[in-house]
Amino acid sequence: MSNELNQDLVVGLDAGGTRTRAVLASAATGRTVGEAAAGPGNALTVPLPRLTDHLAEAIGRSVPERVRGSVVAVVGGFAGSAGWAEFAVGDPGRLNALAALTEALRRLGIAPRTVGVSSDAEAAFASAPGTPADGLALVAGTGAVATRIAGRRCVATVDGDGWLLGDEGSGFWIGRGAVRAALRMADGRGAPTTLARSVGLALGLPVDLLDGAGGAGGAGGAEGTEEAGGTEGAERDGRAEGAVAGWSGARREAYRMRLLPTVMAQPPIALARLAPLVAEAARDKDPVAEAILREAVDHLTAAVSALDPRPGERIVVTGGLAGPDGPLAASLTGRLEHLGLTVDRVADGCRGAVALARLGHGGPPHAAGAV
Repeated sequence: MSNELNQDLVVGLDAGGTRTRAVLASAATGRTVGEAAAGPGNALTVPLPRLTDHLAEAIGRSVPERVRGSVVAVVGGFAGSAGWAEFAVGDPGRLNALAALTEALRRLGIAPRTVGVSSDAEAAFASAPGTPADGLALVAGTGAVATRIAGRRCVATVDGDGWLLGDEGSGFWIGRGAVRAALRMADGRGAPTTLARSVGLALGLPVDLLDGAGGAGGAGGAEGTEEAGGTEGAERDGRAEGAVAGWSGARREAYRMRLLPTVMAQPPIALARLAPLVAEAARDKDPVAEAILREAVDHLTAAVSALDPRPGERIVVTGGLAGPDGPLAASLTGRLEHLGLTVDRVADGCRGAVALARLGHGGPPHAAGAV
């Protein structure tokens, strides 16, 4: 590895809604020789000064100062950027990403011959084995977007419209669903759910306020009872009714009055951190949580379907929800395969960003031992 540090190097970045990951690799072989992570890197939602700081931190920690002069190419895959497509020339996300990346490199004293900005979907697609050039990509993490890739560039996009207008099935969407379910249980509109307690704990509400808020034994209601069926469904329904009975009207109102301002005081996208609570509750057979995850898969599948996929076509899936070991991975893979697609799951877009950097430098896109 020390020999590779003495050769030309490239940097690949995966800048998403939750974190920015940087990988330093050999330009000749693609082998990783350094990596680091920093804060969020969405080029539309993270203010430019913070975006620059996060990029500088991730790159600076992954690239030792003594080899910064050897970096010949840098490519970042950014959430919130339209990437390299022809229609992306004036895209605000792309412009923000390029400005922040250029300033971060200047700050670190890195002067590569090539600096490129791609979308997170383009980088993720290029991360698949063989660095493919054409097919579909689905990113399901803090946000959610489905794209068609041709010649390694995005040519069609479905969703990716941000927390206010879209990102259906994303981590934010699921986290918001958890809070909505908790509030509806509290005001009597929704079914009992253990999410009321877990969301309250995650947001720092007093523990004594949460006593009886969806007991640890599970939750029920019409949605879960019909699906569970028989004795098991009846037992769940009974446990849920007991949990609701133990949560007085005054306590429900107090819960709402504490939960709402706590949520409103945070950036909306912070709700994405509640998504793992829904996955955990679903594993424990909470019907409300299970329904949220089913709907998330429905939304993501619909986004891919809108791209008119062809039987046998390749789709690369990534993101904390749908990538390897993600809570939606198994069910989403089944739905995509039912569409006739060949599914590749990748951890993030760093492998692809490195491959694109190597291509931009004029080298081969992949090799044995690549990141």
